Amino acid sequence: MSKPFDRQLDRPTGPAPANRLRRIEPGMVLWLAVGAVLVFLVTCPLLRLASASLQDPQTGQLTLANYRDAYGSVRNLHALLNSLELGIGVALLSCVFGLPIAWANSRTDMPAKSFVRLLVLGAFVTPPYLSAISWILLAGPNSGWLNRAWMTLTGAGHGVFNIYSMPGLIVVVAATSYPYVFVFTNSALDLLSSEMEDAANILGAGIWRTAFRVTLPLVLPAILGGLIVTFLEAIALFGAPAMIALPARFHVASTQLWQFFDYPVRVEEAAAYCMPLLLITLLMVWLQRRLIRRKGFVAVTGKGGARRPIRLGRWRWVLLAHAVLVGAISVILPAVTLLQAAFTKAWARGLSLDNLTLGNFRYLLVEQTQAQQAIVNTLLYAAATAFASIALALMIAYMESRKLVRWSGALAYLCMTPFVIPGVVLAIGFYAAYAAPPLALYGTAMIVILAFTTRFLPIAYTSCAAGMLSIHPEMEEAVRILGGDRLTAIRKVLAPVLKRSLAGTWILVFIPAARELSVAIFLVGPNTRVISVMLFDLSEEGNFELLAALGVILLVVSVGIAALGWRMIGRDFMLRSH
Repeated sequence: MSKPFDRQLDRPTGPAPANRLRRIEPGMVLWLAVGAVLVFLVTCPLLRLASASLQDPQTGQLTLANYRDAYGSVRNLHALLNSLELGIGVALLSCVFGLPIAWANSRTDMPAKSFVRLLVLGAFVTPPYLSAISWILLAGPNSGWLNRAWMTLTGAGHGVFNIYSMPGLIVVVAATSYPYVFVFTNSALDLLSSEMEDAANILGAGIWRTAFRVTLPLVLPAILGGLIVTFLEAIALFGAPAMIALPARFHVASTQLWQFFDYPVRVEEAAAYCMPLLLITLLMVWLQRRLIRRKGFVAVTGKGGARRPIRLGRWRWVLLAHAVLVGAISVILPAVTLLQAAFTKAWARGLSLDNLTLGNFRYLLVEQTQAQQAIVNTLLYAAATAFASIALALMIAYMESRKLVRWSGALAYLCMTPFVIPGVVLAIGFYAAYAAPPLALYGTAMIVILAFTTRFLPIAYTSCAAGMLSIHPEMEEAVRILGGDRLTAIRKVLAPVLKRSLAGTWILVFIPAARELSVAIFLVGPNTRVISVMLFDLSEEGNFELLAALGVILLVVSVGIAALGWRMIGRDFMLRSH
Protein backbone atom coordinates (compact mmCIF):
# COMPACT_ATOMS: atom_id res chain seq x y z
CA MET A 1 0.00 0.00 0.00
CA SER A 2 2.81 2.40 0.66
CA LYS A 3 4.81 1.84 -2.53
CA PRO A 4 2.79 4.11 -4.87
CA PHE A 5 2.87 6.85 -2.22
CA ASP A 6 6.66 6.49 -1.85
CA ARG A 7 7.14 6.67 -5.58
CA GLN A 8 5.05 9.82 -5.67
CA LEU A 9 7.26 11.46 -3.04
CA ASP A 10 10.41 10.53 -4.94
CA ARG A 11 9.15 12.13 -8.11
CA PRO A 12 10.99 15.43 -8.83
CA THR A 13 8.84 18.52 -8.45
CA GLY A 14 11.06 21.00 -10.35
CA PRO A 15 12.24 21.12 -13.96
CA ALA A 16 13.72 17.96 -15.37
CA PRO A 17 17.57 17.74 -15.39
CA ALA A 18 17.61 18.10 -19.15
CA ASN A 19 15.50 21.25 -18.88
CA ARG A 20 17.79 22.67 -16.22
CA LEU A 21 20.77 22.05 -18.49
CA ARG A 22 19.02 23.87 -21.32
CA ARG A 23 18.49 26.88 -19.05
CA ILE A 24 22.20 27.19 -18.31
CA GLU A 25 23.80 29.85 -20.51
CA PRO A 26 26.61 28.64 -22.77
CA GLY A 27 28.79 31.31 -21.18
CA MET A 28 28.37 29.67 -17.77
CA VAL A 29 30.82 26.96 -18.83
CA LEU A 30 33.33 29.72 -19.52
CA TRP A 31 32.80 31.32 -16.09
CA LEU A 32 33.37 27.94 -14.44
CA ALA A 33 36.51 27.41 -16.52
CA VAL A 34 37.84 30.85 -15.56
CA GLY A 35 37.32 30.06 -11.89
CA ALA A 36 39.10 26.73 -12.30
CA VAL A 37 42.07 28.40 -14.01
CA LEU A 38 42.36 30.94 -11.20
CA VAL A 39 42.28 28.23 -8.54
CA PHE A 40 44.89 26.28 -10.53
CA LEU A 41 47.22 29.30 -10.72
CA VAL A 42 46.93 30.63 -7.18
CA THR A 43 45.77 27.87 -4.85
CA CYS A 44 47.60 24.78 -6.13
CA PRO A 45 51.16 26.17 -5.78
CA LEU A 46 50.46 27.39 -2.24
CA LEU A 47 48.90 24.12 -1.16
CA ARG A 48 51.77 22.16 -2.70
CA LEU A 49 54.27 24.44 -1.00
CA ALA A 50 52.65 23.88 2.39
CA SER A 51 52.45 20.12 1.89
CA ALA A 52 56.05 19.90 0.67
CA SER A 53 57.25 21.69 3.80
CA LEU A 54 55.73 18.87 5.88
CA GLN A 55 56.79 15.99 3.64
CA ASP A 56 59.76 13.69 4.10
CA PRO A 57 61.66 13.70 0.77
CA GLN A 58 62.53 10.01 1.08
CA THR A 59 59.36 8.38 2.42
CA GLY A 60 56.72 11.02 1.63
CA GLN A 61 55.41 10.85 5.21
CA LEU A 62 54.45 13.87 7.30
CA THR A 63 57.34 15.33 9.29
CA LEU A 64 58.61 18.54 10.90
CA ALA A 65 62.21 17.70 10.05
CA ASN A 66 62.24 20.21 7.17
CA TYR A 67 61.50 23.06 9.58
CA ARG A 68 64.12 21.78 12.00
CA ASP A 69 66.73 21.67 9.25
CA ALA A 70 65.72 25.07 7.83
CA TYR A 71 65.79 26.92 11.16
CA GLY A 72 68.30 24.83 13.03
CA SER A 73 71.05 26.62 11.11
CA VAL A 74 72.32 29.92 12.50
CA ARG A 75 73.23 30.97 8.96
CA ASN A 76 69.63 30.56 7.81
CA LEU A 77 68.31 32.54 10.78
CA HIS A 78 70.78 35.36 10.12
CA ALA A 79 69.65 35.50 6.50
CA LEU A 80 66.03 35.90 7.60
CA LEU A 81 66.97 38.67 10.05
CA ASN A 82 69.01 40.38 7.34
CA SER A 83 65.93 40.37 5.10
CA LEU A 84 63.90 42.08 7.82
CA GLU A 85 66.65 44.67 8.26
CA LEU A 86 66.76 45.23 4.51
CA GLY A 87 62.96 45.59 4.26
CA ILE A 88 62.72 48.08 7.14
CA GLY A 89 65.67 50.11 5.88
CA VAL A 90 64.33 50.26 2.33
CA ALA A 91 60.83 51.25 3.50
CA LEU A 92 62.15 54.09 5.67
CA LEU A 93 64.61 55.38 3.07
CA SER A 94 61.97 55.16 0.33
CA CYS A 95 59.77 57.35 2.52
CA VAL A 96 62.60 59.86 2.90
CA PHE A 97 63.12 59.82 -0.87
CA GLY A 98 59.55 59.76 -2.14
CA LEU A 99 57.34 61.52 0.41
CA PRO A 100 58.78 65.06 0.02
CA ILE A 101 58.70 64.70 -3.77
CA ALA A 102 55.05 63.56 -3.74
CA TRP A 103 54.02 66.43 -1.44
CA ALA A 104 55.95 69.02 -3.43
CA ASN A 105 54.62 67.73 -6.74
CA SER A 106 50.98 67.67 -5.66
CA ARG A 107 50.61 70.57 -3.21
CA THR A 108 53.28 73.20 -3.93
CA ASP A 109 54.64 75.51 -6.62
CA MET A 110 57.89 73.56 -6.98
CA PRO A 111 59.29 74.16 -10.50
CA ALA A 112 60.14 71.52 -13.13
CA LYS A 113 57.40 69.12 -12.03
CA SER A 114 57.31 67.37 -15.40
CA PHE A 115 61.05 66.71 -15.19
CA VAL A 116 60.68 65.37 -11.65
CA ARG A 117 57.86 63.03 -12.73
CA LEU A 118 60.05 61.83 -15.58
CA LEU A 119 62.79 60.98 -13.08
CA VAL A 120 60.30 59.03 -10.96
CA LEU A 121 59.12 57.15 -14.05
CA GLY A 122 62.76 56.38 -14.89
CA ALA A 123 63.27 54.92 -11.42
CA PHE A 124 60.09 52.85 -11.83
CA VAL A 125 61.26 51.21 -15.08
CA THR A 126 64.83 50.61 -13.86
CA PRO A 127 65.22 47.04 -12.57
CA PRO A 128 66.87 46.89 -9.12
CA TYR A 129 69.57 44.53 -10.39
CA LEU A 130 70.55 47.02 -13.13
CA SER A 131 70.77 49.73 -10.50
CA ALA A 132 72.95 47.38 -8.43
CA ILE A 133 75.27 46.79 -11.39
CA SER A 134 75.62 50.52 -12.00
CA TRP A 135 76.35 51.24 -8.37
CA ILE A 136 78.95 48.49 -8.25
CA LEU A 137 80.74 50.36 -11.04
CA LEU A 138 80.19 53.66 -9.22
CA ALA A 139 80.93 52.76 -5.61
CA GLY A 140 82.93 49.54 -5.69
CA PRO A 141 85.70 49.72 -3.06
CA ASN A 142 88.73 51.53 -4.54
CA SER A 143 87.66 50.80 -8.13
CA GLY A 144 84.32 52.57 -8.48
CA TRP A 145 84.21 55.93 -10.20
CA LEU A 146 83.17 57.83 -7.09
CA ASN A 147 85.93 56.28 -4.99
CA ARG A 148 88.55 56.91 -7.68
CA ALA A 149 87.42 60.53 -7.94
CA TRP A 150 87.60 60.87 -4.16
CA MET A 151 91.12 59.44 -4.03
CA THR A 152 92.24 61.71 -6.88
CA LEU A 153 90.83 64.85 -5.26
CA THR A 154 91.92 64.15 -1.67
CA GLY A 155 95.02 62.02 -2.19
CA ALA A 156 93.58 59.37 0.13
CA GLY A 157 94.76 55.81 -0.24
CA HIS A 158 91.28 54.31 -0.18
CA GLY A 159 87.78 55.18 -1.24
CA VAL A 160 85.01 56.50 0.98
CA PHE A 161 82.11 54.45 -0.42
CA ASN A 162 81.56 50.70 -0.08
CA ILE A 163 78.58 49.36 -1.99
CA TYR A 164 79.25 45.85 -0.68
CA SER A 165 77.48 46.43 2.64
CA MET A 166 73.99 46.43 4.09
CA PRO A 167 73.71 50.26 3.90
CA GLY A 168 74.85 50.11 0.28
CA LEU A 169 72.23 47.47 -0.52
CA ILE A 170 69.50 49.50 1.21
CA VAL A 171 70.35 52.61 -0.83
CA VAL A 172 70.36 50.67 -4.12
CA VAL A 173 67.00 48.98 -3.48
CA ALA A 174 65.36 52.13 -2.11
CA ALA A 175 66.48 54.06 -5.20
CA THR A 176 64.19 51.89 -7.34
CA SER A 177 61.45 51.35 -4.74
CA TYR A 178 60.58 54.92 -3.71
CA PRO A 179 58.26 55.40 -6.76
CA TYR A 180 55.71 53.23 -4.89
CA VAL A 181 55.65 55.75 -2.03
CA PHE A 182 55.44 58.59 -4.55
CA VAL A 183 52.58 57.05 -6.54
CA PHE A 184 50.48 56.07 -3.52
CA THR A 185 50.97 59.40 -1.74
CA ASN A 186 50.68 61.62 -4.82
CA SER A 187 47.41 59.93 -5.82
CA ALA A 188 45.92 60.50 -2.36
CA LEU A 189 47.10 64.11 -2.18
CA ASP A 190 45.53 64.89 -5.54
CA LEU A 191 42.12 64.00 -4.09
CA LEU A 192 42.35 66.45 -1.17
CA SER A 193 41.12 70.00 -1.40
CA SER A 194 42.97 72.92 0.21
CA GLU A 195 40.16 73.85 2.62
CA MET A 196 41.64 72.22 5.73
CA GLU A 197 45.10 73.61 4.94
CA ASP A 198 43.57 77.07 4.52
CA ALA A 199 41.83 76.70 7.88
CA ALA A 200 45.13 75.74 9.54
CA ASN A 201 46.85 78.76 7.98
CA ILE A 202 44.10 81.08 9.20
CA LEU A 203 44.65 79.74 12.74
CA GLY A 204 48.34 80.63 12.49
CA ALA A 205 49.96 77.37 11.39
CA GLY A 206 52.90 77.72 9.03
CA ILE A 207 53.63 75.75 5.88
CA TRP A 208 55.57 72.93 7.53
CA ARG A 209 53.33 72.59 10.57
CA THR A 210 50.30 72.40 8.28
CA ALA A 211 51.99 69.76 6.15
CA PHE A 212 52.96 67.56 9.11
CA ARG A 213 49.88 68.10 11.27
CA VAL A 214 47.11 68.31 8.66
CA THR A 215 48.00 67.23 5.11
CA LEU A 216 50.14 64.16 5.66
CA PRO A 217 47.95 62.64 8.42
CA LEU A 218 45.00 62.77 6.02
CA VAL A 219 46.89 60.59 3.53
CA LEU A 220 48.56 58.35 6.10
CA PRO A 221 46.76 55.23 4.79
CA ALA A 222 48.33 55.84 1.36
CA ILE A 223 51.75 56.39 2.95
CA LEU A 224 51.38 53.15 4.91
CA GLY A 225 50.39 51.39 1.69
CA GLY A 226 53.55 52.61 -0.02
CA LEU A 227 55.71 51.56 2.93
CA ILE A 228 54.14 48.11 3.01
CA VAL A 229 54.71 47.59 -0.72
CA THR A 230 58.35 48.71 -0.56
CA PHE A 231 58.98 46.46 2.44
CA LEU A 232 57.46 43.46 0.70
CA GLU A 233 59.35 44.17 -2.52
CA ALA A 234 62.64 44.45 -0.66
CA ILE A 235 62.39 41.16 1.24
CA ALA A 236 61.41 39.32 -1.96
CA LEU A 237 64.15 40.69 -4.24
CA PHE A 238 66.83 38.34 -5.48
CA GLY A 239 68.96 40.14 -8.09
CA ALA A 240 70.27 43.18 -6.20
CA PRO A 241 70.97 41.21 -2.97
CA ALA A 242 72.74 38.47 -4.96
CA MET A 243 75.01 41.01 -6.67
CA ILE A 244 75.81 43.03 -3.54
CA ALA A 245 75.21 40.84 -0.49
CA LEU A 246 77.00 37.69 -1.70
CA PRO A 247 80.33 39.46 -2.43
CA ALA A 248 79.90 41.18 0.94
CA ARG A 249 79.66 37.71 2.53
CA PHE A 250 76.18 37.93 3.98
CA HIS A 251 72.89 36.38 2.92
CA VAL A 252 69.27 37.50 2.85
CA ALA A 253 66.32 35.11 2.69
CA SER A 254 66.07 35.13 -1.11
CA THR A 255 69.74 34.32 -1.67
CA GLN A 256 69.61 31.68 1.05
CA LEU A 257 66.68 30.07 -0.76
CA TRP A 258 68.84 29.96 -3.87
CA GLN A 259 71.34 27.83 -1.94
CA PHE A 260 68.67 25.16 -1.43
CA PHE A 261 68.62 24.65 -5.21
CA ASP A 262 72.27 23.66 -5.41
CA TYR A 263 72.74 19.98 -6.08
CA PRO A 264 71.12 18.07 -4.49
CA VAL A 265 67.95 20.17 -4.69
CA ARG A 266 66.18 20.45 -1.32
CA VAL A 267 62.69 21.55 -2.30
CA GLU A 268 61.08 20.47 0.96
CA GLU A 269 63.55 22.40 3.09
CA ALA A 270 63.17 25.43 0.81
CA ALA A 271 59.39 25.22 1.20
CA ALA A 272 59.74 25.18 4.99
CA TYR A 273 62.09 28.18 4.85
CA CYS A 274 59.53 30.07 2.70
CA MET A 275 56.79 29.95 5.30
CA PRO A 276 58.05 32.82 7.52
CA LEU A 277 58.28 35.10 4.48
CA LEU A 278 54.66 34.33 3.67
CA LEU A 279 53.56 34.81 7.28
CA ILE A 280 55.47 38.10 7.57
CA THR A 281 53.78 39.34 4.42
CA LEU A 282 50.32 38.42 5.67
CA LEU A 283 51.08 40.05 9.02
CA MET A 284 52.14 43.31 7.36
CA VAL A 285 48.98 43.49 5.26
CA TRP A 286 46.82 42.74 8.31
CA LEU A 287 48.67 45.40 10.34
CA GLN A 288 48.15 48.00 7.63
CA ARG A 289 44.39 47.36 7.48
CA ARG A 290 44.07 47.39 11.28
CA LEU A 291 45.93 50.69 11.62
CA ILE A 292 43.76 52.29 8.96
CA ARG A 293 40.56 50.97 10.55
CA ARG A 294 41.50 52.16 14.03
CA LYS A 295 42.50 55.62 12.84
CA GLY A 296 39.36 56.06 10.79
CA PHE A 297 40.79 58.45 8.20
CA VAL A 298 38.26 60.22 5.99
CA ALA A 299 38.76 62.51 3.01
CA VAL A 300 36.38 65.26 4.16
CA THR A 301 35.93 67.25 0.99
CA GLY A 302 36.80 64.65 -1.65
CA LYS A 303 37.15 65.70 -5.27
CA GLY A 304 34.72 68.59 -5.00
CA GLY A 305 37.03 71.06 -3.27
CA ALA A 306 39.54 73.32 -4.98
CA ARG A 307 43.28 72.78 -4.71
CA ARG A 308 45.60 75.76 -4.61
CA PRO A 309 49.36 75.28 -4.77
CA ILE A 310 51.25 76.30 -1.66
CA ARG A 311 53.81 79.04 -2.34
CA LEU A 312 57.10 77.98 -0.78
CA GLY A 313 59.33 80.89 -1.70
CA ARG A 314 62.98 79.86 -1.49
CA TRP A 315 62.05 76.46 -0.10
CA ARG A 316 60.77 75.38 -3.52
CA TRP A 317 64.36 75.28 -4.75
CA VAL A 318 65.36 73.14 -1.76
CA LEU A 319 62.62 70.64 -2.61
CA LEU A 320 63.64 70.68 -6.27
CA ALA A 321 67.25 70.02 -5.23
CA HIS A 322 66.06 67.06 -3.13
CA ALA A 323 64.08 65.67 -6.07
CA VAL A 324 67.02 66.06 -8.45
CA LEU A 325 69.39 64.47 -5.92
CA VAL A 326 67.08 61.47 -5.55
CA GLY A 327 66.77 61.34 -9.35
CA ALA A 328 70.55 61.41 -9.68
CA ILE A 329 70.92 58.50 -7.25
CA SER A 330 68.16 56.44 -8.84
CA VAL A 331 68.34 57.31 -12.55
CA ILE A 332 70.95 59.78 -13.78
CA LEU A 333 74.17 58.35 -12.32
CA PRO A 334 73.22 54.69 -12.94
CA ALA A 335 72.13 55.44 -16.52
CA VAL A 336 75.30 57.37 -17.36
CA THR A 337 77.46 54.65 -15.84
CA LEU A 338 75.59 51.88 -17.64
CA LEU A 339 75.86 53.68 -20.98
CA GLN A 340 79.57 54.32 -20.50
CA ALA A 341 80.27 50.68 -19.74
CA ALA A 342 78.06 49.49 -22.61
CA PHE A 343 79.90 51.54 -25.25
CA THR A 344 83.48 50.89 -24.08
CA LYS A 345 85.98 48.12 -24.68
CA ALA A 346 87.03 48.15 -21.01
CA TRP A 347 85.04 50.22 -18.52
CA ALA A 348 88.01 50.58 -16.16
CA ARG A 349 89.91 52.60 -18.78
CA GLY A 350 87.36 55.40 -18.55
CA LEU A 351 85.73 57.47 -21.26
CA SER A 352 88.00 58.12 -24.26
CA LEU A 353 87.62 57.95 -28.03
CA ASP A 354 89.95 54.98 -28.46
CA ASN A 355 87.94 53.08 -25.82
CA LEU A 356 84.53 53.57 -27.48
CA THR A 357 82.98 50.68 -29.40
CA LEU A 358 79.72 49.25 -30.68
CA GLY A 359 81.16 45.77 -30.45
CA ASN A 360 79.28 44.85 -27.30
CA PHE A 361 75.90 45.44 -28.96
CA ARG A 362 77.01 43.77 -32.20
CA TYR A 363 78.13 40.71 -30.28
CA LEU A 364 74.84 40.45 -28.38
CA LEU A 365 72.49 41.20 -31.28
CA VAL A 366 74.33 39.48 -34.13
CA GLU A 367 76.87 36.94 -32.91
CA GLN A 368 75.64 35.63 -29.53
CA THR A 369 72.72 33.31 -30.20
CA GLN A 370 72.01 32.83 -26.47
CA ALA A 371 71.58 36.57 -26.01
CA GLN A 372 69.30 36.78 -29.04
CA GLN A 373 67.18 33.94 -27.67
CA ALA A 374 67.03 35.61 -24.24
CA ILE A 375 65.82 38.88 -25.79
CA VAL A 376 63.15 37.09 -27.84
CA ASN A 377 62.07 35.03 -24.82
CA THR A 378 61.79 38.15 -22.66
CA LEU A 379 59.57 39.97 -25.14
CA LEU A 380 57.38 36.93 -25.81
CA TYR A 381 56.96 35.96 -22.16
CA ALA A 382 56.23 39.51 -21.02
CA ALA A 383 53.69 40.08 -23.83
CA ALA A 384 52.01 36.72 -23.21
CA THR A 385 51.89 37.49 -19.47
CA ALA A 386 50.27 40.88 -20.09
CA PHE A 387 47.60 39.42 -22.40
CA ALA A 388 46.89 36.41 -20.16
CA SER A 389 46.66 38.39 -16.92
CA ILE A 390 44.38 41.02 -18.47
CA ALA A 391 42.11 38.39 -20.03
CA LEU A 392 41.78 36.50 -16.76
CA ALA A 393 41.43 39.65 -14.63
CA LEU A 394 38.81 41.14 -16.96
CA MET A 395 36.67 38.01 -16.81
CA ILE A 396 36.93 37.80 -13.00
CA ALA A 397 36.18 41.51 -12.62
CA TYR A 398 33.13 41.12 -14.87
CA MET A 399 31.90 38.10 -12.90
CA GLU A 400 32.35 39.92 -9.60
CA SER A 401 30.78 43.24 -10.66
CA ARG A 402 27.78 41.57 -12.32
CA LYS A 403 27.44 38.85 -9.63
CA LEU A 404 27.20 36.09 -12.25
CA VAL A 405 28.09 33.32 -9.83
CA ARG A 406 27.63 32.98 -6.09
CA TRP A 407 31.35 32.67 -5.36
CA SER A 408 32.55 35.57 -7.53
CA GLY A 409 33.69 37.48 -4.41
CA ALA A 410 36.01 34.63 -3.48
CA LEU A 411 37.49 34.69 -6.99
CA ALA A 412 38.13 38.42 -6.65
CA TYR A 413 39.94 37.76 -3.39
CA LEU A 414 42.04 35.06 -5.07
CA CYS A 415 43.03 37.56 -7.79
CA MET A 416 44.56 39.82 -5.16
CA THR A 417 46.20 37.02 -3.17
CA PRO A 418 49.46 37.00 -5.20
CA PHE A 419 50.03 40.56 -3.98
CA VAL A 420 50.85 39.18 -0.54
CA ILE A 421 53.01 36.32 -1.86
CA PRO A 422 56.72 37.15 -2.27
CA GLY A 423 58.03 36.31 -5.73
CA VAL A 424 60.55 33.76 -4.50
CA VAL A 425 57.84 32.00 -2.48
CA LEU A 426 55.56 31.89 -5.51
CA ALA A 427 58.38 30.53 -7.69
CA ILE A 428 59.18 27.73 -5.26
CA GLY A 429 55.46 26.93 -5.02
CA PHE A 430 55.28 26.58 -8.80
CA TYR A 431 58.43 24.46 -8.79
CA ALA A 432 57.00 22.16 -6.12
CA ALA A 433 53.62 21.89 -7.86
CA TYR A 434 54.47 21.62 -11.54
CA ALA A 435 58.14 20.67 -11.95
CA ALA A 436 57.67 16.98 -11.26
CA PRO A 437 55.67 14.50 -13.40
CA PRO A 438 52.98 14.19 -14.60
CA LEU A 439 53.11 17.85 -15.75
CA ALA A 440 56.93 18.20 -15.70
CA LEU A 441 56.83 21.87 -16.70
CA TYR A 442 60.16 22.88 -15.19
CA GLY A 443 62.35 24.71 -17.70
CA THR A 444 59.51 25.26 -20.16
CA ALA A 445 58.03 28.52 -21.39
CA MET A 446 54.65 27.48 -20.02
CA ILE A 447 55.69 27.45 -16.36
CA VAL A 448 57.41 30.84 -16.72
CA ILE A 449 54.35 32.46 -18.31
CA LEU A 450 51.97 30.90 -15.79
CA ALA A 451 54.11 32.04 -12.86
CA PHE A 452 54.49 35.56 -14.31
CA THR A 453 50.73 35.74 -14.93
CA THR A 454 50.01 34.77 -11.34
CA ARG A 455 52.63 37.18 -10.01
CA PHE A 456 51.23 40.24 -11.80
CA LEU A 457 47.54 39.32 -11.76
CA PRO A 458 46.75 41.82 -8.94
CA ILE A 459 47.92 44.71 -11.14
CA ALA A 460 45.61 43.66 -13.95
CA TYR A 461 42.67 42.94 -11.66
CA THR A 462 42.90 46.29 -9.85
CA SER A 463 42.66 48.17 -13.13
CA CYS A 464 39.93 45.97 -14.62
CA ALA A 465 37.79 46.13 -11.47
CA ALA A 466 38.07 49.92 -11.40
CA GLY A 467 37.05 50.07 -15.07
CA MET A 468 34.01 47.87 -14.47
CA LEU A 469 32.69 50.32 -11.89
CA SER A 470 32.59 53.04 -14.54
CA ILE A 471 30.35 51.08 -16.94
CA HIS A 472 26.62 50.81 -16.25
CA PRO A 473 25.08 47.36 -16.86
CA GLU A 474 22.41 48.96 -19.06
CA MET A 475 24.90 49.06 -21.94
CA GLU A 476 25.27 45.29 -21.82
CA GLU A 477 21.52 44.78 -21.39
CA ALA A 478 20.96 46.64 -24.65
CA VAL A 479 23.22 44.14 -26.42
CA ARG A 480 21.38 41.20 -24.88
CA ILE A 481 17.98 42.64 -25.84
CA LEU A 482 19.21 42.72 -29.43
CA GLY A 483 20.07 39.02 -29.25
CA GLY A 484 23.70 39.03 -28.11
CA ASP A 485 25.06 37.05 -25.18
CA ARG A 486 27.40 38.18 -22.42
CA LEU A 487 30.51 37.32 -24.38
CA THR A 488 29.29 39.52 -27.24
CA ALA A 489 28.64 42.32 -24.75
CA ILE A 490 32.18 41.99 -23.42
CA ARG A 491 33.68 41.97 -26.92
CA LYS A 492 31.49 44.70 -28.44
CA VAL A 493 30.89 47.02 -25.48
CA LEU A 494 33.22 46.54 -22.51
CA ALA A 495 36.51 46.00 -24.34
CA PRO A 496 36.14 49.07 -26.66
CA VAL A 497 35.09 51.31 -23.76
CA LEU A 498 37.95 50.11 -21.58
CA LYS A 499 40.59 49.96 -24.32
CA ARG A 500 42.63 52.91 -23.02
CA SER A 501 42.57 51.58 -19.48
CA LEU A 502 43.45 48.07 -20.69
CA ALA A 503 46.31 49.45 -22.78
CA GLY A 504 47.73 51.14 -19.68
CA THR A 505 47.30 47.95 -17.70
CA TRP A 506 49.08 45.97 -20.44
CA ILE A 507 52.07 48.31 -20.11
CA LEU A 508 52.06 48.14 -16.31
CA VAL A 509 52.18 44.34 -16.51
CA PHE A 510 54.64 44.11 -19.42
CA ILE A 511 57.35 46.28 -17.83
CA PRO A 512 57.74 44.37 -14.53
CA ALA A 513 57.32 41.03 -16.33
CA ALA A 514 60.15 41.91 -18.73
CA ARG A 515 62.51 42.65 -15.85
CA GLU A 516 61.34 39.97 -13.38
CA LEU A 517 64.20 37.96 -11.88
CA SER A 518 63.02 36.65 -8.49
CA VAL A 519 60.59 34.22 -10.16
CA ALA A 520 62.54 33.53 -13.35
CA ILE A 521 65.79 32.53 -11.63
CA PHE A 522 64.05 29.49 -10.08
CA LEU A 523 62.02 28.36 -13.11
CA VAL A 524 63.89 28.96 -16.37
CA GLY A 525 65.87 26.27 -18.17
CA PRO A 526 68.71 26.39 -20.72
CA ASN A 527 66.31 27.18 -23.58
CA THR A 528 64.01 29.56 -21.73
CA ARG A 529 66.48 32.03 -20.26
CA VAL A 530 65.36 35.65 -20.19
CA ILE A 531 67.38 38.86 -20.11
CA SER A 532 67.22 39.19 -16.32
CA VAL A 533 68.67 35.71 -15.77
CA MET A 534 71.36 36.25 -18.41
CA LEU A 535 72.33 39.52 -16.71
CA PHE A 536 72.75 37.65 -13.45
CA ASP A 537 74.91 35.03 -15.16
CA LEU A 538 77.10 37.74 -16.75
CA SER A 539 77.51 39.45 -13.38
CA GLU A 540 78.88 36.22 -11.91
CA GLU A 541 81.38 36.09 -14.79
CA GLY A 542 82.44 39.71 -14.18
CA ASN A 543 81.80 40.70 -17.81
CA PHE A 544 80.54 44.22 -17.09
CA GLU A 545 80.77 45.51 -20.67
CA LEU A 546 78.43 42.89 -22.16
CA LEU A 547 76.29 43.02 -19.04
CA ALA A 548 75.86 46.79 -19.39
CA ALA A 549 75.04 46.51 -23.10
CA LEU A 550 72.36 43.89 -22.42
CA GLY A 551 71.02 46.03 -19.61
CA VAL A 552 70.77 49.01 -21.97
CA ILE A 553 68.76 46.89 -24.40
CA LEU A 554 66.33 45.96 -21.61
CA LEU A 555 66.07 49.60 -20.53
CA VAL A 556 65.44 50.78 -24.09
CA VAL A 557 62.56 48.31 -24.41
CA SER A 558 61.09 49.29 -21.02
CA VAL A 559 61.46 53.03 -21.60
CA GLY A 560 60.03 52.70 -25.11
CA ILE A 561 56.95 50.87 -23.82
CA ALA A 562 56.52 53.38 -20.98
CA ALA A 563 56.89 56.32 -23.39
CA LEU A 564 54.24 54.76 -25.61
CA GLY A 565 51.90 54.59 -22.63
CA TRP A 566 52.74 58.19 -21.69
CA ARG A 567 51.88 59.33 -25.22
CA MET A 568 48.75 57.22 -25.81
CA ILE A 569 47.17 57.32 -22.37
CA GLY A 570 48.65 60.36 -20.66
CA ARG A 571 51.38 61.05 -18.16
CA ASP A 572 49.27 59.66 -15.30
CA PHE A 573 48.84 56.16 -16.73
CA MET A 574 51.02 54.85 -13.88
CA LEU A 575 48.65 56.29 -11.31
CA ARG A 576 45.43 54.99 -12.80
CA SER A 577 46.08 51.38 -11.84
CA HIS A 578 47.04 52.01 -8.23
